[in-house]
Amino acid sequence: MESLDETEATLRGQAHIWKLLYAYADSMVLKCAVELRLPDIIHSYGDGPVTLAQIASRIPSSSHGTAYLARIMRLLVRKNIFSANHCLPDGSHESHETLYSLTPSSRWLLQGCGSELSLAPMVLMENHPWLMSSWHCLGDSVRTGGIAFEMAHGRKVWDFASENPEFNRLFNDGMACTSRILVRGIVEAYKDGFESIGSLVDVGGGIGGALTEIIKSYPHIQGTNFDLPHVIATAPAHNRITHVGGDMFETIPHADAVFMKGIMHDWGDEDCIKILKNCRKAILEKKGKVIISDIVLKPKGDGMFDETGLVMDLVMMTHCSGGKERDELEWKKILEEGGFHRYNIIKTPYLSFIIEAFPL
Repeated sequence: MESLDETEATLRGQAHIWKLLYAYADSMVLKCAVELRLPDIIHSYGDGPVTLAQIASRIPSSSHGTAYLARIMRLLVRKNIFSANHCLPDGSHESHETLYSLTPSSRWLLQGCGSELSLAPMVLMENHPWLMSSWHCLGDSVRTGGIAFEMAHGRKVWDFASENPEFNRLFNDGMACTSRILVRGIVEAYKDGFESIGSLVDVGGGIGGALTEIIKSYPHIQGTNFDLPHVIATAPAHNRITHVGGDMFETIPHADAVFMKGIMHDWGDEDCIKILKNCRKAILEKKGKVIISDIVLKPKGDGMFDETGLVMDLVMMTHCSGGKERDELEWKKILEEGGFHRYNIIKTPYLSFIIEAFPL
């Protein structure tokens, strides 16, 4: 016969499985909030508090969906995306209706003017059927060693992007929004590191968002944005940035330093070593360096982003050919084999770290 403690543990285990079983609903409701621009609607009323009817009035064709909206908002409040109470702004008396306001979390989902630091494009990208479909192939990926995205779409993610302009736009928008957020942390944490650089090449720089932000803070730097030709084709002009199309597995433009943000985790160890060897050729032996912005895994860590790092590792495994997040020992191994025998790890205020590596 089970003791009370065993019964409680069994029930908690069951509750835990139910929670994980329907965890996808959290992502889908978050996507719904972004698609309907619910944070922006509340923001348009001065961040709230606002009634459900006020929110619904600014959603096109919402006349029949108010009851659905109430149920969506109920879960979003439970998840602390929005707050809810019955107090009027002046505190004069209580409202008979629920009043909704923004929270620190929902401010990261704003898409309107003045919301340059937003995760909304990333929410739309990661929860789009194009990327979600690869997760349904995860079991087959484990059994066969194949890449889930390739199983779902018959080609690598980069080839899919080059052939599909809409996916390419969705992907670039998602990467650009995270760049702005992560680069803010990089600029804050790596002030001394950028001061001594005269030229910087951003390998895999997308449409140049990260490099633009760095040069805003360090206008003495001459930047080269380097990515695949179909990506560079959509990059906006900038007077201190030269856009160059090419393949990082073949050659990398010369500069005082090579910058790579969220690039190495897309590839397996052998590919990363190839990239690092090309970085080594692109910089001066005595003064050059590579600056990597990526996650450094801490599997047992209890930091704010440590669990997200483990999830990101599975994202890389699912979407990319050999992609993975790495702990410090794994970073040390590929850096040394790529020709960089000295490195520093610098913490930033956000998800990623800075890995500063030198050939000598």
